[in-house]
Amino acid sequence: MATDVSKITEKSPWQDLTKGNQIYGSGTSKAFQTGEWRSQTPLFEEEKCTQCLLCVPVCPDSSIPVADGKRQAFDYDHCKGCGICARVCPCGAITMREGQ
Repeated sequence: MATDVSKITEKSPWQDLTKGNQIYGSGTSKAFQTGEWRSQTPLFEEEKCTQCLLCVPVCPDSSIPVADGKRQAFDYDHCKGCGICARVCPCGAITMREGQ
């Protein structure tokens, strides 16, 4: 039986925590704002963007949404600032800045 990971909090006793190296529930990352860990922030300059969408599949956090075939603003709640999107952008529409 899978453990309900949504009931585990910072106040849970260690006996209630899941054992390491085991997956008890999938798709839980959307419940956490992991973008708080970011030390660099990607900036999107829409006027430079050619909508090639090369940045979208390389984002390990799926933080670049697409709607109606067009790239949208970053999902900063989940972006960890790795900079991969900036490195693959052929038109310089994504730059990185220090901090959140």
